[in-house]
Amino acid sequence: MRIIGGKLKSIRLQAPKNLPVRPTTDISKESLFNILFNRFNFDEISALDLFAGTGNISFELASRGCPAVTSVDKFPGCVEYIKRTAAQHQLTAIKTYKADVFKYLDLENVQYDLIFADPPYDMPNPERIAEKVFERNLLKTDGLLVIEHASQVNLENQPNFSWARKYGQSTFSFFEVTEPIKE
Repeated sequence: MRIIGGKLKSIRLQAPKNLPVRPTTDISKESLFNILFNRFNFDEISALDLFAGTGNISFELASRGCPAVTSVDKFPGCVEYIKRTAAQHQLTAIKTYKADVFKYLDLENVQYDLIFADPPYDMPNPERIAEKVFERNLLKTDGLLVIEHASQVNLENQPNFSWARKYGQSTFSFFEVTEPIKE
C-alpha cells in the first residue's frame, strides 16, 4: 500500500501478510481522497476509521494533516501494526483501539467530521454501521460517513444516504446528517 498524499506521499508500507484484511486499493483510495479534499480542510477535522485493518485510511488522513484520527479494529495484529507504523513515521495524530466496532460505537460519545468504515465484505447487514452512527449522533452536522462495501450491496435506501461511487468490485456509499443534530 502506498501513501498518495501529504507529508508521507509516495511512501510504501508493507503490512504483514498474516493480517485478516483487504486494504482499499490505491486507485479507489485516490478517488475517495479527491472527493474528500473538495469537502474538507484535512488539518481541521477529526476522523474515525472503523475496521481499520492495515491503517491505510488512517495513515493517509494523518499524512494529510488530520490532527485527530481514531483507528478501531478488533484484531490485535492490525492494531499493533498501526501503532508501530504510526510511531515509525511520527504520525502522532493516530490513536488506536482494539475493540469490536459495534461495541466501540455503543460507548463512543465524540462527534467526528469524517467516519470511514471498511467492514469485511461478507459482513451481514453493513447498513448497521450507518444506523449505529446516526443513532449515537456521532457525525457532526457537516460531516460525512463513508462505508466501503462490495459493489453488489446496495445501501441507497438507507436513511441519511447521499450518494455512492463504484470502483470495480468496491463501492463507497456516502451518508450525511439530514436532520438537525440533537445537542
